[in-house]
Amino acid sequence: MAVSFAKLVPLFQIMLYLTLLLSLNNGTARITSRFIRTEWPSVDIPLDNKVFDIPKGHNAPQQVRITQGDYDGKAVIISWVTPDEMGSSRVQYGKLEKKYDSSAEGTVTNYTFYKYKSGYIHHCLVDDLEYDTKYYYKIGDGDSSREFWFQTPPKIHPDAPYTFGIIGDLGQTYNSLSTLKHYMQSGGQSVLFLGDLSYADRYEYNDVGIRWDSWGRFIEQSAAYQPWIWSAGNHEIEFMPNMGEVIPFKSYLHRIATPYTASKSTNPLWYAIRRASAHIIVLSSYSPYVKYTPQWWWLREELKKVDREKTPWLIVLMHVPLYSSNVVHYMEGESMRAVFESWFVHSRVDFIFAGHVHAYERSYRISNIHYNFTSGDRYPVPDKSAPVYLTVGDGGNQEGLAGRFLDPQPNYSAFREASYGHSTLEIKNRTHAFYHWNRNDDGNKVTTDSVVFHNQYWSNNLRRRKLKKNHLKPRVKVC
Repeated sequence: MAVSFAKLVPLFQIMLYLTLLLSLNNGTARITSRFIRTEWPSVDIPLDNKVFDIPKGHNAPQQVRITQGDYDGKAVIISWVTPDEMGSSRVQYGKLEKKYDSSAEGTVTNYTFYKYKSGYIHHCLVDDLEYDTKYYYKIGDGDSSREFWFQTPPKIHPDAPYTFGIIGDLGQTYNSLSTLKHYMQSGGQSVLFLGDLSYADRYEYNDVGIRWDSWGRFIEQSAAYQPWIWSAGNHEIEFMPNMGEVIPFKSYLHRIATPYTASKSTNPLWYAIRRASAHIIVLSSYSPYVKYTPQWWWLREELKKVDREKTPWLIVLMHVPLYSSNVVHYMEGESMRAVFESWFVHSRVDFIFAGHVHAYERSYRISNIHYNFTSGDRYPVPDKSAPVYLTVGDGGNQEGLAGRFLDPQPNYSAFREASYGHSTLEIKNRTHAFYHWNRNDDGNKVTTDSVVFHNQYWSNNLRRRKLKKNHLKPRVKVC
């Protein structure tokens, strides 16, 4: 194994990765970090801070962000808000800076929340793009127009390398800003976002919409230049009958676009995409998912479409963890686990990322699919076919950290720490990926939990495939 990594990392890193990998496989190195950091106060950044600056110019586009716009990564959805009047919904784009030889027309929507009236929210699909290509784009009118760029992913291929960032429960505090700045230095090419975006629901009346606007300007520094793949959390529900607002996800569904129809989903809250060598499934923890519901039917069919020969890395995103040893929100994901865990094990899902708990935790590969109230194992057991469960709900929001873990640490828990941060998943090829959780350590990014993961599909089939290729060739009968 050391030889195969020699071209990828220095020798001392090889030893570190091997040590971590052996710990992961043998289950002998459960860690509860006792690190305590001096954190910034868990309060939202004041609205007059420069991170929320409104772009100059009359009706200038703001809150610019992009997400994947199709199933396979050859399209983006570009979204933005014009605050004063509708303006143009056109996106001009091209491969050379300030030379835009193509254009696309988008749609416009707006909404009210209590007495707040949103700006004009634009969503524009730009499709038929080339893989692995840098595109420049321009939105807005006249002197108020703005220019950005993005990079399309490599073509779908089992060995396509790609780096994802993983962020959850971000909010708009100084800790949130630290997380965002650290992620932007990580080399990540796209964000997998695990729900709980703006935390605007912690406000009342018109301030709810105002804090959605400030958050949109806050993340623009990253989200205008690379796709953020969205999932929704409980703070997007915004059920506020005292204000006459009873439609769940009202602000989220108006502001956040997803390519749900490309995966034949009937709802923007659950969908799937393929990107580079990964197949990514987004689930909704707060939509019906029991047997025969639309989300249940959709996931059953989507798992059948996964082709590990083309996209070997199978990743699931959701908001509520299925496994967590934190006291906060303990076992809130149990009902979804009971419905879907056997599917995840059977499909050999590589990773399940969740947020919700404001801390970090990584599990071993375990399952609890044999317990049926009357027989079978009562507790999670090691299972090489099971996913690794990762809770990354530590983006920095104003509710603060969830610092109380169950004691003693359960056998299924490999590493846990209550600190702010983000993760990166560096897919190297069809067989290996490097995973890092990076702590925000008093303003510095500190890689605290690092693991080399084997792909669930290819690691179990590699020897058999080599045998089939090299030895099981047609034999010629000699008479």
